[in-house]
Amino acid sequence: MALNNFMNENFPNLELRPALFYNWDIGIRFQLGVDYDSDYCYENRPYLKGVYNRAITLFKTLHLQKDEIFVVANVNDFGDFAAFNRKLNIFSKYIQDKSVLNKLTHTTLPYVFPEDDEDGKYKTHRFILKCKTSEIKYIPLLKAICNQDMGIKPKIYHDVFFINIKKETIFHVYDDRGCDLLATSPESIRDIYDKYNDWILDYDRNEIDQVFI
Repeated sequence: MALNNFMNENFPNLELRPALFYNWDIGIRFQLGVDYDSDYCYENRPYLKGVYNRAITLFKTLHLQKDEIFVVANVNDFGDFAAFNRKLNIFSKYIQDKSVLNKLTHTTLPYVFPEDDEDGKYKTHRFILKCKTSEIKYIPLLKAICNQDMGIKPKIYHDVFFINIKKETIFHVYDDRGCDLLATSPESIRDIYDKYNDWILDYDRNEIDQVFI
């Protein structure tokens, strides 16, 4: 199944762009970073260890090793083609077997934030890899995503979405602060809602709780 077909069937009219949680009725917004302190935001300090632990734990709970997933990266192009080329490394660095990269597809879209592109000059390059969870190095990949605002390398500062085909879920870590989990039905993510309820972002808790009543 192609990504467009999957999205049209399961998440109609949903754009793959932040903030996912506020654009879909069934979802959870989790807090990853707790007790932020700029003096302690470097590798091996408690704050980042906590961020990594939550992101990796949620990912592992959602994605079994044998699950088929789409890994989707939005790479925004503001006309700096050299910078664009460097960003392609996201897939080569975090894939177990390089032969899997033969399945990588690329499409060019209008900029996914049109409200910020009045002149229509920007683009978004979307890279899609259909693979199994076991075929990606998801632990270092998630850490790199969490590092984007921390001044730590490696870091990934564009949006990466993990879409579970069988479970019909979308998982997006937006930075060290938190992540969004979307689903086609409350029941498919009720277990994770119950198990990691303490991690739910309090700001959106009332809205989230209404989904699971």
